[in-house]
Amino acid sequence: MSERLRNKTALVTGSTSNIGQAIAEAFAAEGAHVIVSGRNQERGAQVVEGIRASGGRADLLVADLDGSAEASRVLADRARETLGGRIDILVNNAGVYPAPGTVDTDEKTFDEVYGVNVKAPFFLTAAVAPGMAESGGGVIINLGSWIARLGVPLGALYSSTKGAMETLTRAWAAEFGPMGVRVNAVSPGVILPPTPEGGEPHPGEIMMKGTPAGGVGTADAIAHAVVWLAGEEASFVHGTVVDVDGGRTAVAVIAA
Repeated sequence: MSERLRNKTALVTGSTSNIGQAIAEAFAAEGAHVIVSGRNQERGAQVVEGIRASGGRADLLVADLDGSAEASRVLADRARETLGGRIDILVNNAGVYPAPGTVDTDEKTFDEVYGVNVKAPFFLTAAVAPGMAESGGGVIINLGSWIARLGVPLGALYSSTKGAMETLTRAWAAEFGPMGVRVNAVSPGVILPPTPEGGEPHPGEIMMKGTPAGGVGTADAIAHAVVWLAGEEASFVHGTVVDVDGGRTAVAVIAA
């Protein structure tokens, strides 16, 4: 790696597995000191152990970002303390994905999904951005989703939260950009592990048929895009949502 993030500090929420884990590992490989954060102590410890075994710097902060301002503020304070007083990069990745239909969504589920997917990153950004500005600048990267712009059955609740995060990306770029804090987002497409040989294809794989990529993506593909947005190479990029979705939202899909 080129150590593009050498001497930078980063907080990645929801980084005990999947996309968040790939981002944390990629940041560490590029020289950043990374806070791995999530609800699962065991998985988080394994991620940190793996990063350290590869020569990277990482610490675990177990946190349940339930949407309360207090939970977000506490995580921000603990991360700053662990990272030596500053957070250079924040990745708002943590999210939940229950997918009942609109009629079957009860108020508790609605509040939980909006709490984790929108309120938590909203208040975490509010707790982190001022400190970034005081330290001379920083980078905030949100995770959107391709289904924020292409409707799918049973996706109303989740996709609306991701639409909110993409809107917040533009609003925060306007609000915090003049203070030296760049805000952008990455919108992943269908990200799945390979289907075992002989296994039934995942519905997500079927959704990617006829796209330019022709198949699903990997968590590493998202991590590469996030590393680019976090680095100096993207210093003139503000308020943008980068689609890393195999062409799913930009190109007409021709059914085979």
